Amino acid sequence: MTLQARFFRTAATFLVGASTAAGIGMATLAATGTLAAAQAIPGQVTDEIREFCANIVDAARDRRYAVQTRELEKLRQEIDERIAALETKRAEYEDWLARRDEVINRAEDSVVGIYSRMRPDAAAERMAQLDENLAAAILLKLNSRQAGIILNEMDSKSAARLTSIIADVAKSEDPT
Repeated sequence: MTLQARFFRTAATFLVGASTAAGIGMATLAATGTLAAAQAIPGQVTDEIREFCANIVDAARDRRYAVQTRELEKLRQEIDERIAALETKRAEYEDWLARRDEVINRAEDSVVGIYSRMRPDAAAERMAQLDENLAAAILLKLNSRQAGIILNEMDSKSAARLTSIIADVAKSEDPT
């Protein structure tokens, strides 16, 4: 930017600022004149203001209460909608959980039935490959004679771990 362009830009900025200040000054003078006239009769203005405020205080209070009541009703409605949505989700979750438990129980019963029909040596070999908790659960559901035969066919370390899990489960179920 050239020096001449900067000069004109600065001058224009100054003129705009000066005219704005002059406008503000004129507005201030006009307001001061009005305030001076109002201050000339202070008793009358103050009494009128008090009367006006006294007349509208009940209406203002009622309006404020009405606005607050509407806001509270709106919030209550939003809360009720959220509660209804949560209840719907809870019902869906309980339904899903019941179906899941039913499928798991059927599957467990069928798995227990499969292991009860297997030869003990084959069942012991398969159970050794399963998760220990699942194997212990299957052994708990088998009758004690079949479970004993299967444990007898397992290697001693696996049988000891499964027996320990079964004993822990029995302790947690019997509080005495």
